[in-house]
Amino acid sequence: MRRARIRQVFGGASVGVALGLCVLTGCRKEVEEAPPPQEELEVSLGQENVARAEVRDLRSGPGISGNLQARTAAAVRAEVGGTILDIKAQQGQVVKKGEELARIEDATLKDQLIAATAAVRTARSALQVSEAELERSARLAKAGVVTQRDFERAQLGLEQAKGQLAEARSRQALAKEQLNRARVVAPFAGVVSERQASAGDVVQPSAPLFTVVDPRTLRLEASVPAAQLEQVQVETPVEFRVTGYGDRAFRGVVERINPVVDPATGQVRIYVAIPNTDLQLLAGLFAEGRVASRAERSLAVPIDAIDDTGTEPSVLRIQQGRVQRVKVSLGLRDEVARQVEVRSGLEDGDVVVLGAAREQVVEGGRVKVSPPRPDARRVEEDPGPGVGGSEPPPAASGHRQPTPQPASTQPPEEGAAPPTP
Repeated sequence: MRRARIRQVFGGASVGVALGLCVLTGCRKEVEEAPPPQEELEVSLGQENVARAEVRDLRSGPGISGNLQARTAAAVRAEVGGTILDIKAQQGQVVKKGEELARIEDATLKDQLIAATAAVRTARSALQVSEAELERSARLAKAGVVTQRDFERAQLGLEQAKGQLAEARSRQALAKEQLNRARVVAPFAGVVSERQASAGDVVQPSAPLFTVVDPRTLRLEASVPAAQLEQVQVETPVEFRVTGYGDRAFRGVVERINPVVDPATGQVRIYVAIPNTDLQLLAGLFAEGRVASRAERSLAVPIDAIDDTGTEPSVLRIQQGRVQRVKVSLGLRDEVARQVEVRSGLEDGDVVVLGAAREQVVEGGRVKVSPPRPDARRVEEDPGPGVGGSEPPPAASGHRQPTPQPASTQPPEEGAAPPTP
């Protein structure tokens, strides 16, 4: 009985202690609140990160690259030795055919011409004497005064005099030619691209003096694999871009095809003629393009939009503000325009994600494409006519405001309506 009472006393005391602790510590049951649902993130992309599928002209063919060269070029060298008295042409100067570029000292050549001219006069006088001697010998031989042997000797003297006169005249012509060679002239109309000598230099025959080129027609030498030679023919158009001219496209035609394959590389050399009537393309610039042996008009997207890491090529399409992965079937590939044909999977006007922006979005995620800034007004420039057989750069996709054109200074054609102001 006593043990039970002790147990009851201690039990009550423990309950009291527990109640006291709850009062002191503010004991209450924590109600765990559920975390609020997280909002779905939305990725913002700029106009440079997306592109629109559009129907456009595509061209394909073997790729080529190389440096532009002047189709007509000449290394002008000294034809006589001596001191350069005067330089009349500088680099970049336009010259005409036969225009004097430099003059070499010609005092010695003039003396040689004087001596050759005197020799011609002497030989001519000797010929006249021989002719008179022959005529006199003929009369005396007919009268029987001189022998036939003396008459034949007079005939031989005449032939020798003729030969000496011909030789003297030849030396005179050579002296005149040498004197003319002291004047260094342009072999054709063109531009002086290099000058290797200066006034006062002493040069020997064959020493380089100038390089003259005709920039109105350039040439591009390139190689194509022999396996693709069936796509290359004479007069096949060639499209390329040139370093320093941005996205401006230029055109030429295949002029010649080397008939021999390089055994070391397995490639064939081709020669492309490029018109350059406005003289804006420069020889030496690097050009890269392709032989446009095949052309189609079809739906296309930039090559940067294609994801070919999987078993089938695909693109990330933005539709109703969300990213969708769409498998596509590809066709013609235009390496110059950086476009590829899409045969199935997309429709005209679909928006796709480009390049590194594909790493910023996830399939099914929300995406917002930022509109162009209203305060960033684009400066539209009239590309004008193509340079050297070129085309104006292609217009960017989307709506563009028309560029105001200046009023024409040419008189209107007869019967045409006057331009509206």
